[in-house]
Amino acid sequence: MTIRVLVADDQAVVRDGVVLLLGSADDIEVVGQAGDGLDAVRLAAETRPDVALVDLRMPGLDGAQVTAEVLAADLGTRVLILTTYADDDAVIPALRAGAAGYLTKDATSEALLAAVREVAAGRTVLDPAVQRRLVQLVVSESAAPPAAAAPRTLPPEAEGLTRREIDVVRLVADGLNNRQVARELVVSQATVKTHLNHVLSKLALEDRGALIAWAWRHGLTNPTNT
Repeated sequence: MTIRVLVADDQAVVRDGVVLLLGSADDIEVVGQAGDGLDAVRLAAETRPDVALVDLRMPGLDGAQVTAEVLAADLGTRVLILTTYADDDAVIPALRAGAAGYLTKDATSEALLAAVREVAAGRTVLDPAVQRRLVQLVVSESAAPPAAAAPRTLPPEAEGLTRREIDVVRLVADGLNNRQVARELVVSQATVKTHLNHVLSKLALEDRGALIAWAWRHGLTNPTNT
């Protein structure tokens, strides 16, 4: 099956290079090119691509806004962010808008092609630098004095999870490995693995990276709320 891709980047030289690379793959077809966010949303509606490969900072609408607009239109399109930026001001809005993948532009050609295929297949791809940044953010927030806040309601997507599974999701999203999660919850590592497998199955997620992205999009990252 051919993967239909829309490429949106305001830098023509970058856009042309990405289009050339994607065009070299037998299973990928570029169905449109956009130089700004508004054009990206328009072309997505017209071409209904499988994957929209979107730069984060563009005129008109930024990548997070494009992501939100494309997903709201229910086109069956999944968004893969490709950008220079891996800072928290860039990463968090894009993930919370629903981006299925996030790569920085120093990724290899092979990594980019693989990411397009993974996202088209329904999986989530996070650049290693982005995963590290998410963990750093949680660690720094955990070290800060707790602020009074209203109780956070769970997203509808989490309603099928048990309380213990939600505890596991929060801890994994906060950067803990299975051994650390087991220690926090006073259970065995085998129990943690079982909970994770159940969560991934219930949420139809492929792996731990996808779960971390899902948790960030839905605000399940504050360990003080477990």
